[in-house]
Amino acid sequence: MRYQQRTDTTPREFEEKIVQVNRVSKKTKGGNKIGFSVLAVVGDRKGRVGVGLGGAPDVSSAVRKAVSYAKKHLITVPMRGRTILHEVRVKRGAAQVLLKPAPAGTGVIAGGAVRAVVEACGIRDIVSKILGSKNQASNVYATMEALKKFKTKKI
Repeated sequence: MRYQQRTDTTPREFEEKIVQVNRVSKKTKGGNKIGFSVLAVVGDRKGRVGVGLGGAPDVSSAVRKAVSYAKKHLITVPMRGRTILHEVRVKRGAAQVLLKPAPAGTGVIAGGAVRAVVEACGIRDIVSKILGSKNQASNVYATMEALKKFKTKKI
């Protein structure tokens, strides 16, 4: 009996993007204990996005934990076509993020941390600026706070 190699052609429900991988170490009596911390962004490109931070002794386990956490803590972002509803400015800790809606065809004008979240969410036209911290993790969390701020009008 011959075995065929299985190729996964089914489309994934979520797109995963690793934003940051940190090597961390702890001093112990027996020496240094090395681990990894991973920040992952998960989104379906249809308005749902989540962020997760996972830590483990190896990178693959840390990625799996981060993605699992992100999938459990998804938020839904209301959109107007391909852009956001209105301008929003959020300060979370030292990180400060400004998100502005943009006309169709503008594209995603955003820095690395904001871009990862916005693209995973499915927003295609946006202008943003990171004003505070250069810390990627802080900027990702500030962007998530900004996306939670959108309100839709109830009729």
